[in-house]
Amino acid sequence: MLQADFLIEHADFIATCTGPAPRRGLAQREISPLTSSVIAAFEGRITYVGDAITFANSVAIAKGATRIDARGCSVVPGFVDAHTHLVYAGDRRAELQRRLAGETYAAIAADGGGIVETVAATRAASEEELAEAARARLNEMIACGTTTCEAKSGYGLTTESELRQLRAMRALDEAHAVDIVPTFMGAHEIPVEYRSRRSEYIACVIEEMLPQVAHEELAEFCDVFCENGVFTPEESIEILEAGRQMGLMPRVHADELGPSGGASVAARVGARSADHLLFVDERGADGLADAGVCATLLPSAAFYLKLGRFAPARMLIDRGVAVALATDVNPGAGFSPSMPFAMTLACFAMHMTLEESLIAATLNAAWSINRANACGSLEAGKLMDAVVIKGGLAELVRVGAPAIRMVIKRGKVVSWTQ
Repeated sequence: MLQADFLIEHADFIATCTGPAPRRGLAQREISPLTSSVIAAFEGRITYVGDAITFANSVAIAKGATRIDARGCSVVPGFVDAHTHLVYAGDRRAELQRRLAGETYAAIAADGGGIVETVAATRAASEEELAEAARARLNEMIACGTTTCEAKSGYGLTTESELRQLRAMRALDEAHAVDIVPTFMGAHEIPVEYRSRRSEYIACVIEEMLPQVAHEELAEFCDVFCENGVFTPEESIEILEAGRQMGLMPRVHADELGPSGGASVAARVGARSADHLLFVDERGADGLADAGVCATLLPSAAFYLKLGRFAPARMLIDRGVAVALATDVNPGAGFSPSMPFAMTLACFAMHMTLEESLIAATLNAAWSINRANACGSLEAGKLMDAVVIKGGLAELVRVGAPAIRMVIKRGKVVSWTQ
């Protein structure tokens, strides 16, 4: 007989999001809903999802089990934030005022702001200071329903400071409720001291940083900012292939600020994910679909950067590309920790349906960070990660309304509201 020490009962609606991952095309709308059903878990993993009658005959409830009465509520999987720059030092929110006054991101960067400012602050911070600052961000994220996230280095750009960021992630993953999937991104920018000798910095990333990251097993992915003025397609491929040889799966910042060839790079190296993609065209989309690359879209970043456009989610889905969503939490443009806000922008600025946005924020996002076997849907064997919503799914897109009643991680309530 199955066991249960945690139950969600009497929910009006459960979006289980079960099924093979990732979802593509019309299948991305299939959220596999249930009504008047029960979710049971034991020791942090789901043991049963289904009707109450079968539950009563097949599940033994442990003494002292936690029982959540979800009447009037909907339940969805815990959100998976598939692209963040969670660990950094410093504060660049003053740049927001400058951008709102009309200055461009490029002009601010040329004046010593942007990534350069964050790099200076991050290099000066200890591992403990980095972890403490990121812990506050994780607390905000979990209150918005995020139970698993990806996090990148890339604000150190020296071997020691990149390792320090990744070690801070490891410490946070062990101590915080949110599960963190680490990505090495030494190729986030060419640091100021290497601007006149970029080939030497690329050699440092490949010959010094990557071996140490791999030796300490600090990351699962290797990411590159393939963009005009940052890393060329050829440089990106060289770095990503070097990372693959050391056991790090590739992913790519692609075609964010212009048609940089990033989507083609992602397809060529068989990246798990190509991210941003504001300027991807149909040919690039077909390449991603053929190579089985997930498109992780970050509408919150496009919104806060005032880029005047969003990624063509509708075109990507229609051409068979699996689409995921993420917040891009970062010091310069990822000001919202909310996956529901990213879903709202996906629906109203990128022409996705609510169901597509939910799959993008759960099952597909989990697949994009190689976690679909553990989270992203509510089914037996997976982690008991869930969000209880006051009312129906549409409550999630009511920005500013207190839609989330409760967040559950590994069978424990970790955030709740009255």
